[in-house]
Amino acid sequence: MNVRRRLIPAAAAASLGLGALTACSSDSAATGNTDKFDVVASFYPMAFLAEQIGGDHANVTSLTEPGQEPHDLEISTQQRAQLEEADAALYLKGLQPAVDEAVGQTGIKTKIDAAGLTHLEDHGTGGHTHEGEEGHSEEAHSEEDEHGRDPHVWLDPVKYAEIAQGVGKAFEKADPDHAADYKKNTEALVTKLKGLDGDFENGLRNTKSKVFFTNHAAFGYLAERYGLTQEAISGVDPDSEPSGARVRELQQEAKADGVTTVFYETLVSDKTAKTLARDANLKTDVLDPIEGITGKSRGDDYFQVMEANLKALQTALGAK
Repeated sequence: MNVRRRLIPAAAAASLGLGALTACSSDSAATGNTDKFDVVASFYPMAFLAEQIGGDHANVTSLTEPGQEPHDLEISTQQRAQLEEADAALYLKGLQPAVDEAVGQTGIKTKIDAAGLTHLEDHGTGGHTHEGEEGHSEEAHSEEDEHGRDPHVWLDPVKYAEIAQGVGKAFEKADPDHAADYKKNTEALVTKLKGLDGDFENGLRNTKSKVFFTNHAAFGYLAERYGLTQEAISGVDPDSEPSGARVRELQQEAKADGVTTVFYETLVSDKTAKTLARDANLKTDVLDPIEGITGKSRGDDYFQVMEANLKALQTALGAK
């Protein structure tokens, strides 16, 4: 669609992780077709939205390779060029600083910041997060403090649906020739996300425990939505190491709250989670923050992995 796009050799696209995400983007990403709405997404949850909403009209590529931890992404010169030549960029401000900077420096016409399409909250660096807990003020959402906000909104199907609606409207405005299809695709996606929300609501309503331990604090929105308490070994940053005092605190809490399981994830080391589980005599299991889909993922897309997450939580929390 964008006549300024230059051809990108298939090998270069593959090395950048800009290859196919689904059938709708299979060859166009590599050949540089100009008859589609070209969207560069920052990482998997954004690419999934763009694909679902864009359908056959969108050529979606991702800046983050499958299996790459998105927090660690650095933008190459070639990726900056790809951003410059795209019709739209879809990203989540505050999650990947390198992407925020690159998008800000490009002249791309349509910049869609998912963080601006819903309400982000500050879930702290590893303490309690549960329904009804405020623990933050309006000032916490100021521009100066935006890095303190939790970016993992896609793990709450309700907030993800809010973002989807905003993305759909942005696509309609940017590519009006296909606005009707974008609207229809958005409505279908939102309906499916509402169904997923219902599955979680019903599946986690009656459980023996409401507390779960996880490797890093990615599940604050999910916990808040369904009346659970997340206790993270590390903070929002998956690479941060917990203190000895934090580990001892979690061991004591496991006994007090009937915690059975320490969750880890597929894209970061499970060493700390397994050490805590061994020391506290707990089980381990995967709770996937869905920052990327790989061969280790328990499903092929967002919905399948979220359903797997629900089953893991039901087992760990003793769903009745």
